[in-house]
Amino acid sequence: MMKKDLISIKDLSAAQIEEIILLTESLKKSSAKFDRALAGKTLALIFQKPSNRTRVSFEVGMYQLGGYSIYLSPNEINLGVRESVSDVAKTLSRYVDAIVLRTFEHKNVEELAEAADVPVINGLSDSSHPCQALADIFTIKEKLKRLKGVALAYIGDGNNVCNSLLYAADKAGVKMVVATPVGYEPDKGTLRECKAKLSHNPAEAVKGADVIYTDVWTSMGQEDESQKRRNAFKDFQVNSNLVSMANRGCIIMHCLPAHRGEEITDEVIDSKNSVVFDQAENRMHVQKAILIKLLKGEK
Repeated sequence: MMKKDLISIKDLSAAQIEEIILLTESLKKSSAKFDRALAGKTLALIFQKPSNRTRVSFEVGMYQLGGYSIYLSPNEINLGVRESVSDVAKTLSRYVDAIVLRTFEHKNVEELAEAADVPVINGLSDSSHPCQALADIFTIKEKLKRLKGVALAYIGDGNNVCNSLLYAADKAGVKMVVATPVGYEPDKGTLRECKAKLSHNPAEAVKGADVIYTDVWTSMGQEDESQKRRNAFKDFQVNSNLVSMANRGCIIMHCLPAHRGEEITDEVIDSKNSVVFDQAENRMHVQKAILIKLLKGEK
């Protein structure tokens, strides 16, 4: 059984991650077997940040499982302003069977989960993106047929995606190297806990890599830093030259949206080695597995 909520990859064991991967494989292979798995269940989506993949994948996934979703925009909830996080959690718990929160501050997810009587899923916060990391690990397993010993080079900002990927990689047996400019590293404690290597040289980081992963240099809420970040990250672009230094057949990953021409070139993201859109599709399959496990406790 999974924990009541999915707040951080850190909360999951290696065995629980493996259970999610196995269930995802079954769902993707034969989704019809699960088309009534969550019949009569309702999922609330509270989004303080705009979304493409997270919203659509959860809504379509819930529909395919026989359930229903209700989207609550920033203006409708105005979490913590119009109404306290705790009151929102307690009220929605009387109406719905689970809640997804996509928020700026991680403390909002924690507070919502503490007060809610139904499972809460972190759809993204400033420090964590667990659904993305689980989809990433599933995609690596799907493409490379293994996880143990896979070498993953993450090139870019030490952001929420990087934090969650560090924990997921560690628990799955993936060897991860993070290459960032000085001052943009992920949390030192997380790096230490996950036994990951840190580099400030992308060329060194991709040597021997089976996977190269990147993300935008400027995340939502950091727009005022855009030019400063472009200057800092200009040598950290994932381009054909960098890819040529990795293992032959190295797969390319990006959680999207991509700023083409900044962190990644068209040539690379559209190459035969790119699994970016398979990765995006897998968000839905993995989230269906998460919903089933949280709402039904099935293995």
